[in-house]
Amino acid sequence: MLNEQWGTIAAAAAILDVSTKTIRRRISDGSIEARRFGPRLVRVNLAALADSGRPMQYLRGDA
Repeated sequence: MLNEQWGTIAAAAAILDVSTKTIRRRISDGSIEARRFGPRLVRVNLAALADSGRPMQYLRGDA
């Protein structure tokens, strides 16, 4: 856990270019790892953000 980089919800939102509300929803559904340190302090595992998305399947369109 010490080698992981932890940051704020706002920092995670800036990295993924989404809102803080989206980050909070992803934390709630378990797709983004976060930890609570004390009663109010929430930190997100910034190193794991790249793995939080789903791979997309691209379909070739006939144009």
